[in-house]
Amino acid sequence: MKKYFQKLKKKIKNLQGDPHYIALGMAAGVFVAATPTFPFQTFFAIGLAFILRASKAAAAIGSLFSNPLTIPFIYWGSYKIGSICLKDIHTFDIKKISIAETLNYGTDIAAAMFAGGAILGIIPAVIAYFVTKKAFIKIKSIKK
Repeated sequence: MKKYFQKLKKKIKNLQGDPHYIALGMAAGVFVAATPTFPFQTFFAIGLAFILRASKAAAAIGSLFSNPLTIPFIYWGSYKIGSICLKDIHTFDIKKISIAETLNYGTDIAAAMFAGGAILGIIPAVIAYFVTKKAFIKIKSIKK
């Protein structure tokens, strides 16, 4: 695991471009990571970075914010926030619901998760943007 993070840190440091360009890509990746798009989040993050004219590599790295350790928390939070925002009348308790009932609620659950994920992704994306931009301004100044 330590080697994985060392390789990731090296990839981040080797990102090329203007700090805004890199930070916007990172923010796009983190935003998409909060949506229920696993395992396709990297593709969506790169697509969003393309639309925003941001770093595709940084977006791919930012999408790693969603991983097997964080997904349960992100998806639970996305569903809860989405249910509140959409005023979902269904109560979905994973402990008390059958697979058949889950399939019946499928579109309601998906809508709640996407809405909640979009809302949940905004704050971490903004934070990722400013932290990444500041870090790359510092990295660029050290390299000069």
